[in-house]
Amino acid sequence: MPPPLPLALPDLDAPLHRRLYLALRDSILDGRLAEGAALPSSRGLAAQLGVARNTVLAAYDLLAAEGFTEAHRGSATRVAARHPLVGAAPAGEEAPPSPLPPRTRAWGAAPPMILVRDPFRPFAPGVPDLAAFPHAEWRRVLGRLWRRPPLELMGGIDPLGHAPLRHAIAEHLGRSRAVRCDPAQVMIMGGSQQALDLVARVLLEPGEAVLVEDPCYGGLTGVLRAAGAQVQAVAVDGQGFDPELAERQCPSARLTFVTPSHQFPTGATMPLSRRLALIHWAERVGGWVIEDDYDSDFHHAGSPTASLQGLDRGGRTLYLGTFSKSMFPGLRLGWLVVPPPLLPAFVAARRIADMAPAGLTQAAMAAFMTEGHFGAHLRRMRTLYGQRRRALLDAAPRILGPNLPVTAGEAGLHAILWLPAGCDDFQAAEAARARGLAPSPLSFHRVTKGCPGLVLGYGNLAGSSLEEALQRLREAIITLI
Repeated sequence: MPPPLPLALPDLDAPLHRRLYLALRDSILDGRLAEGAALPSSRGLAAQLGVARNTVLAAYDLLAAEGFTEAHRGSATRVAARHPLVGAAPAGEEAPPSPLPPRTRAWGAAPPMILVRDPFRPFAPGVPDLAAFPHAEWRRVLGRLWRRPPLELMGGIDPLGHAPLRHAIAEHLGRSRAVRCDPAQVMIMGGSQQALDLVARVLLEPGEAVLVEDPCYGGLTGVLRAAGAQVQAVAVDGQGFDPELAERQCPSARLTFVTPSHQFPTGATMPLSRRLALIHWAERVGGWVIEDDYDSDFHHAGSPTASLQGLDRGGRTLYLGTFSKSMFPGLRLGWLVVPPPLLPAFVAARRIADMAPAGLTQAAMAAFMTEGHFGAHLRRMRTLYGQRRRALLDAAPRILGPNLPVTAGEAGLHAILWLPAGCDDFQAAEAARARGLAPSPLSFHRVTKGCPGLVLGYGNLAGSSLEEALQRLREAIITLI
């Protein structure tokens, strides 16, 4: 007769026989009950635990059904021989980690995409004014679709995306950004980050050199390194990305990621001469240009600059954008305009990944655009954000003083507060966070070292709280300089 079996039933909201089964299963998995070991008789274990025999029999039946035990008429129930998980790791110990492939290690080593995402704190970058969104119009569009959903969207969707939304985006981009594309080139994405990942998977070979702006969008370098790319940083100046400098630094590169209309995060605009030089570089070397036009719907000063893609007659530019700032981040919709020769590869890669974002969400966005709500919303928000940009640039010198200058590009939803050389902008961001603010450190967006600063979002900043928020920001920084 086997000795009494030490068992601790897990404290779960589950039937008693299920808790007993789990306790016995764990004893088998961690090796306390070895292969071939006999389990106590059902009567003996029931007496030991003070439970009904049927409870033990039910637990034993579950063990046998899942292959943990073997029962033969006239003999004890025994732990099944050669069970693949039996004794895999002794109790209280962890199995040694398996070595990870290099690309998997790169994913784990990538920096977090966003350090702070609190849309209700002043200066959170990239966050629109969510309270000013036209909730009533959006609710009516959604309600109409939910009451009478198109059956074709409930059954599946084209990997390029919902056709009416692709048409609406192509029309909007052609009218507002001079993008040259057919709706068949527009691929609906789950935001710009997914678009960047898809581009990297389709166009990059491991070990290949890729040109990026420095500083740049913080989510880009993680995507590229996870794809095995060698990231080559090109320092931006007052005119953004310099193609001649880039080619001198890395003549072997065939792919470059740029934000020419509103460089992120410095706000610089690439002049026509550099745009044409970049297009000619791509044609000459057989390369590709990825244009991220992330927030050019909001232009506040000067004349809006047309897209680089619209200048490219050779079809070497892929153009991506997002509704995260023009609508709201939780919508998770964006687009990628793909040159026709690349479409088959991108569609195939998309089918492998996730097919497409939710069809009803795409249909709602298409209706919101075609019914005129999107255009009206953009016009209202351009006025609002332009006023907030001007208020920030007017108040910052008075409150922060001459040693903490603030600059802002002609478009977008953010400005930069430049810190003195040697100041740690990560510490400055943490000090600001302790005072209820949410700027991000400029160094987070740098590939190499450079002048420290804080990226200040003004999209979610109500004008009435601006001066008080700037005062708190000054108090946070002054202790560090």
